[in-house]
Amino acid sequence: MKLLLTGLNHKTAPVELREQLAVAPDRLGSETAALLEHEGVREAMIVSTCNRVEMLVAYDGPEPELAEFLHARYAVEPAQLMPHLYEYRETEAARHLFRVAASLDSMVVGEPQILGQVKEAYAVAREVGAVGGNLERLLQGAFAAAKKVRTETQIGSSSVSIASVGVDLVRKIFGSLKGKRVLLVGAGKMSELAARHLLQQGAGSLIISNRTQERAVRLAQKFEAHVIRFDDIYARAHEADILITSTGAPDFLFRPHHAQQFLQKRKNRPMVLIDIAVPRDIDPEINRIDGAFLYDIDDLQQVAASNLVDRGREAQRAESLLEQEVERYRVRVETLDVVPTLRELQGYAEQVRQGELRRAQSRLQALTPDQMAAVEAVTRGLVNKFLHHPLQALKSAARDGDAAAIDAIRAAFHLGPTIDPADSAPSLREQLARLEDHD
Repeated sequence: MKLLLTGLNHKTAPVELREQLAVAPDRLGSETAALLEHEGVREAMIVSTCNRVEMLVAYDGPEPELAEFLHARYAVEPAQLMPHLYEYRETEAARHLFRVAASLDSMVVGEPQILGQVKEAYAVAREVGAVGGNLERLLQGAFAAAKKVRTETQIGSSSVSIASVGVDLVRKIFGSLKGKRVLLVGAGKMSELAARHLLQQGAGSLIISNRTQERAVRLAQKFEAHVIRFDDIYARAHEADILITSTGAPDFLFRPHHAQQFLQKRKNRPMVLIDIAVPRDIDPEINRIDGAFLYDIDDLQQVAASNLVDRGREAQRAESLLEQEVERYRVRVETLDVVPTLRELQGYAEQVRQGELRRAQSRLQALTPDQMAAVEAVTRGLVNKFLHHPLQALKSAARDGDAAAIDAIRAAFHLGPTIDPADSAPSLREQLARLEDHD
């Protein structure tokens, strides 16, 4: 079974294309199931955030055409899509996933949200039956690597989220948030982070609105904020100096005529709008209106870049740690690949031992049970001693990725063609147990 990861992110594609391909949370299961049905795909997972859309698959046979899947599902022309896509295979796919989960590939390096988003994608993929032994092994490795990076470096403690970058940007525009009134539209994680950072920066008052009123109330209770009905956002938005949106709406919530109305009611006092949603909530044409200052998620990248410089040293340490984890994963996969050969070789030796005992059966009949047990023990011991070096050589060849050496040992013992471990190994736990038995 092979691995392929295809996708695009904030570094390779503009926000317009990312929002066209973005998968809403309520569609993630059905889209993952559809990817699983794509020709050649055996296991699948889709990670869709405001900064990336990535498909990870395990496959056999010819390599699946994942760009074709995107074209067919989202009606994006290949000419529009291909220049922005990246592809990683095998260990490179694992390395990329590990970096994503550890937040080393994020717009804001070290932000903690991405690990939760990858875990959510994994949970959804499991629910629709798209995760088998290959992705299970890979994802567990990625989660362990992300945890190691977060606990053994300072990259997490010095990180900031996209939401906090937005708040930093607003603070730089106003100089201070003291006395500023803020309207948050959306009550998800991003809004919660934004609310926390706004209050830490001294925002005067907070208003929250969400399409589901109960969620807005729950969030407001955490921050002693006010709640307004979603239907009232157009009538009340002018009260806010800062409007921050982070909803899952498929289309723009705010258009230029809304902004014109807000500014008229504000008697042209300026208004800052921060759109951290993908797809975007605010029409970029609003930026043409005097007094309206709109920043979308791509605008935050410049602020994030300066933070990245500040955390360069920790990022380097994290990269080094991550590389060790990638190598550990590669060795484990290679070692597990040789388990069928180890098992076959032991089975072959046991068959030879049993055959020789049967041939000597007439001469062994006179032995007492204790003497027969001694013969069994001696012959098993001899087999184990003879197998010791071939088994160690197989494990070493697997760790080194030396397929020629594995084939040579198989040929020396007449073991026949290599068996695909994905077909023969029922579970990771069993394979690991067998490896331990061989030590």
